[in-house]
Amino acid sequence: MDNQRQPVIQMSGVDFSYPGGDPVFRGLDFVFHQGDKVGLLAPNGSGKTTFFHTIMGLIKPNAGEIRIFGEVMRREKDFARARRRIGLLFQDADDQLFCPTVLEDVAFGPLNMGRKKADALALSRDILAFLGLEGYEEKVTFHLSGGEKRLVSLASVLAMEPEVLLLDEPLTGLDTRTRRLIPDILGKIGLSYIVISHNIDFLLSTTGRVFTLEQGKMVLDPHIHHHQHEHAHLFGDRPHQH
Repeated sequence: MDNQRQPVIQMSGVDFSYPGGDPVFRGLDFVFHQGDKVGLLAPNGSGKTTFFHTIMGLIKPNAGEIRIFGEVMRREKDFARARRRIGLLFQDADDQLFCPTVLEDVAFGPLNMGRKKADALALSRDILAFLGLEGYEEKVTFHLSGGEKRLVSLASVLAMEPEVLLLDEPLTGLDTRTRRLIPDILGKIGLSYIVISHNIDFLLSTTGRVFTLEQGKMVLDPHIHHHQHEHAHLFGDRPHQH
């Protein structure tokens, strides 16, 4: 098998429910390969963010198996190794940023992974420049706009040099100009990714397949994939342009 198509994430028969709540996942199966660019579109409360947190080991499923890069995830140390190779962009930028300045936030990950300070700072500056944030290095993160925080959060994830990205609503809080930049950024970085979004046009322009969550299972949405001008599915009434 082509090494570029090796499974990166495999979930088999995964069940999960929050204490006292209805099941979120019921025998969920999912396979994600190196090189895939996948979208996830589903109603609020259906488990999209929980899906990402389960992959990252932030939530422990009640049943089922998770393999990441071919390794069965059994303990926290297994997920800790996987998290060095998979970058998660949180839905809320304030959950991701905690250092006083932008440069400190972006450099935190590389430094924590053992990079020398000079290398970590140089890498962080390069990534900020790539994202159009040159000159932001010494700005106070707390004082940034929502869109700026979102881009700094993305910079902090990219600074970890992940092999795969999990992007939870990356357009949240962005102004129109910055929203238009995100598809270009995703095209240039050349990474495999799964992206959660309610924006159909964004998903169509940045992913090869779009899934939805139905009755606790991951289901490929063929309507989104095949009908770019006639969305005959649950979410087709959302306003969008062609």
